[in-house]
Amino acid sequence: MTGPEPTSAVFTAAVTLKPAEPEHFDLAFTAVTQPCPWPKAYGGDLVAQAAAAAMRSVTDGKSLHSMHSYFLRPADIGAEVRYEVEVLRDGRGYSTRQVRGYQNGKPLYVCLANFAAGEAGSTFQATLAEDGQVPGPEDLPTSAAYLARHPDAPLSEEVRSYWSGGRGFDMRHVPGPVYLTVEGDRLPHQAVWIKPYDPLRPVDGLTDAQRDLAALAYVCDYTILEPVLRVLDLPWSLPGLVTASLDHAMWFHRPAPMDDWLLYVQEAAAADAGRGLGTGRFFTRDHRHLATVVQEGMIRPA
Repeated sequence: MTGPEPTSAVFTAAVTLKPAEPEHFDLAFTAVTQPCPWPKAYGGDLVAQAAAAAMRSVTDGKSLHSMHSYFLRPADIGAEVRYEVEVLRDGRGYSTRQVRGYQNGKPLYVCLANFAAGEAGSTFQATLAEDGQVPGPEDLPTSAAYLARHPDAPLSEEVRSYWSGGRGFDMRHVPGPVYLTVEGDRLPHQAVWIKPYDPLRPVDGLTDAQRDLAALAYVCDYTILEPVLRVLDLPWSLPGLVTASLDHAMWFHRPAPMDDWLLYVQEAAAADAGRGLGTGRFFTRDHRHLATVVQEGMIRPA
């Protein structure tokens, strides 16, 4: 079975919001979660949709610089989520929003988002310690190529198609993906090259710069827990493995153009009591540090 042609339109559909009448706060939008082969929707849908809703509420040119989120309940797939935006503060230099996502009449996601006007100041950025150690994306197999080498792996066609090209972004792992096994040493770190399958389309209500920030928020959740899975020797296909996002923080340091490969450098920070914490940093090919991610998730082996 061959899946559809990979396309970044999956992301575009996720962050296309419809204005709605607010029921709780100042502004409201609705969005639809995208198909995936799991029992509940992908967490990045919620983060990116909330980011888009918050950005659409800020009209004075400030840019999103941080989000702090909690996942309260799982979201249904292919179903509408209602995002209510509370305008907490609009200052000269900074603005703050609270966003709550509702489905089936219950809150399932909440975040605080902060926006900055920007000002002159000194510059510093983290060094890419892996410089010279990470192969370029052109030298790495795609997810589809990796899975094609394992035709007898016990995966449903739906899961195989999703990992091969159903997520909107080409993702190439170093050392190798943890779809089927954890290859090599159980190291608490990895890197993933990420690029949209095709140029990102315009999104109603967002500038291209805002769309690109939402794209980073969207794609970051796919692999952020993988360093924890890697060090615990838990591949995604392990029967009975259950994971779920619990809380998430993201800081946007610099504009994030999504027209070339980005290197997502990740590390496991902790694992205990059924939870794991992963950290990640996005770099451009010329080593500009764009964003930092920290996320804790539930990790429940069979």
